Amino acid sequence: MRTGTIPRALGTAAALAALLTTALAAPAVAERSTTPGRAPVQAAAPADFTHPGVLVSRPQLDFVRGRVQAGAQPWKSAYDQMMGSKYASLTRTAKPRAVVECGSYSNPNNGCTDEREDAIAAYTLSLAWYITQDGRYAQKAIQIMDAWSAVIKDHTNSNAPLQTGWAGSSWPRAAEIIKYTYSSWPNSGRFGTMLRDVYLPEVAGGSHSNGNWELSMTEAAIGIAVFLEDRAAYDKAVGKFRGRVPAYIYVTADGSLPKVAPGSGLDTRAKVINYWQGQSTFMDGLSQETCRDLTHTGYGLSAISHIAETGRIQGQDLYPEIADRLRHAMGLHAKHQLGTPVPSSLCGGSLKDSLGPVTEVGFNALANRLGYAMTNTQTLTERQRPAGSNNLFVAWETLTHANNPA
Repeated sequence: MRTGTIPRALGTAAALAALLTTALAAPAVAERSTTPGRAPVQAAAPADFTHPGVLVSRPQLDFVRGRVQAGAQPWKSAYDQMMGSKYASLTRTAKPRAVVECGSYSNPNNGCTDEREDAIAAYTLSLAWYITQDGRYAQKAIQIMDAWSAVIKDHTNSNAPLQTGWAGSSWPRAAEIIKYTYSSWPNSGRFGTMLRDVYLPEVAGGSHSNGNWELSMTEAAIGIAVFLEDRAAYDKAVGKFRGRVPAYIYVTADGSLPKVAPGSGLDTRAKVINYWQGQSTFMDGLSQETCRDLTHTGYGLSAISHIAETGRIQGQDLYPEIADRLRHAMGLHAKHQLGTPVPSSLCGGSLKDSLGPVTEVGFNALANRLGYAMTNTQTLTERQRPAGSNNLFVAWETLTHANNPA
């Protein structure tokens, strides 16, 4: 029986007693609200979707185009980096397949890299089209998207949900730009059918694996929902986002333990600590994957910022809800990546790897738009410019979001 559902045979008194018993019996860890001190805000898809509206909007694209044309930095160097990459090639040949099979750590890798990189290429080419207004880039993006929409039927093996989330995050960004700024895309409907039938079912239900999985899957789901103008899918994705972000980034207001995602089954302290990679000391900005490594943490933080950015474009600003968590997380990890010694209370005094090119979107939103002081994040962001691609689902964010006021 779903939580909150009362069998019709129960009388009013019995129903109230059943609800009270359920509330009292539920584990304290699992029942804490996701936002301290206030009731959750209900998801609300826009009555009219904004296009292009996945990660980048038309005003943002116009700002970028103007900066590049003026030769202004850091946009010009970021543009040159993008145009010099393999993803901007006009001779690229797509490599679609009916079934993409991805095992753990992409073993086996039957189409996994091809799919992710073709999706990033389509997005890259769509950006190149908008900035240059050279139709050859739009046509190449269409060629790649059409090749995949004509062939793919499924994702299989253990990494299928994550693979679908990564590729499914890039495809809608490209599709939105091409469909709504280029003159003609005859097969856009078939591409939408691909997103609805092949990608959305795989990502919409979320995941109880490490948090970056569900966040990347949710990013794909919200982008697909925008392209399809599917309000129910959009609301479901926002609901997943609101349940997962407080369970991915800890702030001291959460209490002695981090929050848990709905349905996670993490109903004891021991289970929560185990899920948090064995970390039992919690501090502002700690991620569920910090003690695993900074790279996977970066995936999660990146997806959070991407989802919030898409929501903002669609008229539903999610940043204020997650601002404290995201700014603390970016600041904590940036500080240590920049060389501040790691205390013994944090992951035994050692952190692995680096965040990657993932800070531009969140930094622009929180520091430039909302006015938070983020010294460490700013230093890291500016040091990493121009931010390139992680070859999974992040690409060219210095170009698209550095100091972008739109």
